[in-house]
Amino acid sequence: MNSRHLFLMGGSPPFGQRFGRMFTELACGADGKIAILFLEREGWEVYMNKYTSALIPNGARNFCYLPLSPDPAVSFLQELMSCSGIIIGGGETENYRRYIVDSETGEWIRRMYMNGIPVAGFSAGALVILEHCIIPPIDTPKRQHLFLRGLGLIRDCAISVHFTKWNERENLRAAAGKVSAATGYGIDDDAGIYFHNEIKADNEGSIHIYKNET
Repeated sequence: MNSRHLFLMGGSPPFGQRFGRMFTELACGADGKIAILFLEREGWEVYMNKYTSALIPNGARNFCYLPLSPDPAVSFLQELMSCSGIIIGGGETENYRRYIVDSETGEWIRRMYMNGIPVAGFSAGALVILEHCIIPPIDTPKRQHLFLRGLGLIRDCAISVHFTKWNERENLRAAAGKVSAATGYGIDDDAGIYFHNEIKADNEGSIHIYKNET
């Protein structure tokens, strides 16, 4: 079985210096092609520089910008399948979940991840990656704590993004207990966690770990 690589980032891009280097190397550097999945909105072209700025100095040259939709075209999926690294952007978490988890896009991300393609998620992109996509009240229009089906690339843990900025300590504790997750990870802005074969192997920046004893 191929080694699997997952980066969960707690805020907006870019990667930190070390994780930017790691992701680029895992995505095959100058010989690779990195997909950036995002929700299309005005000015998105300029914003893509935030994702690429920590990768280009490490040799990344080829990027594929893929705006998400609930019914992806064949050409979209073909482009995605040709990539050697996947980045899921940040924004409206419920829409990211709907356009990825509830569509064929999610199926291909799962297959590619299992085949060793590194996957990174920023903020909303990180939340949709887990077995349980847990969206805190501050991140929903109706201010509800949502517990939805996620991609399932990693199990038995819960995460909170923008942890300190959003004051997510109690929400993380409640979420980990509700889904019976062994561990809750609070990830601050400008921080991230790297998982190798679904086991936490490294982190960059400030993270907070909560062990569910129940």
